[in-house]
Amino acid sequence: MRVVDLSMAIAPHFRWKPEISVTGNIAQGDQFRVTRIATTCHGFTHVDAMAHFIADAPTIEHTDLARVVGPARVFDLSGVAPDSPIEPDVLAAADPGGGEGEILLLAAQWDRRRDIATRSFWTEAPWLSRASAEWLLERRPSAVAVDFPQDYPIRLLLDGKTVPDEQHVTHDVLLRNGVTLVEYVVNTAALSSRRVLFSAAPLKIAGADGAPARVYAIEGLPV
Repeated sequence: MRVVDLSMAIAPHFRWKPEISVTGNIAQGDQFRVTRIATTCHGFTHVDAMAHFIADAPTIEHTDLARVVGPARVFDLSGVAPDSPIEPDVLAAADPGGGEGEILLLAAQWDRRRDIATRSFWTEAPWLSRASAEWLLERRPSAVAVDFPQDYPIRLLLDGKTVPDEQHVTHDVLLRNGVTLVEYVVNTAALSSRRVLFSAAPLKIAGADGAPARVYAIEGLPV
C-alpha cells in the first residue's frame, strides 16, 4: 500500500493571503503552541459545495463523504498542450474505464509544468470545454477532481473580471447537477496507478460553500 499526498500546503500565496498567527512558545515555558488561521474556503486544495454556485443549494456540511471518498480512476492528461481546451476525445482516450458513481481524477500534472505560486500556472493552463464537462457528466461520477484551473474564466478572476455563469463550464454542468468538484489537487505526477482509493474529505464548516481538504490517494488496494 502506498499513500500519495495530493494537497497544496496552506501558506502565503500571491493569489490567496491566509492570515496565520502563532501564540505560545513551549521553549520559553508556555504549555501549548497554538496556531490560528483565517483564509478563503476556495483557496488551495478544496471541495466545492453546490451553494458555491447555486442559490439556496446545500452547503459543505451536507456533502456526503461517500461522494468524495472512494474508488477513483486517474485520467493521464500530462500530454495536453498549455493554454488550450481539452475536448471529449482527449478525455475518452485517457479514461482507464470504470463504472458509474466513481471519482474521476483529471491529472495533467500541471504543477510540475508550471509553478503553482506563479501567475503562469493560472494564465497558461489547459481548460475543459463545455463539451468535455458534458462528457464527464455522462459518466455519472460522484465527484471530479482536477489538478489545473479547469474553467477558462478562472484566469480572468486574477484581474477581477467576471463572465456569465455558463462559461464556468464545470460549475454550470457538473456542480449544478450534483457532481462534487475537488479543485487544485497537486502532485499527481507521483501517482503510478490508474485506479486508486481517493479521499477528499472537506472540513465540516457549517453554512460554508466550500472547505479546504487534505486530499490523498492510496495505491495498492483493490478498487
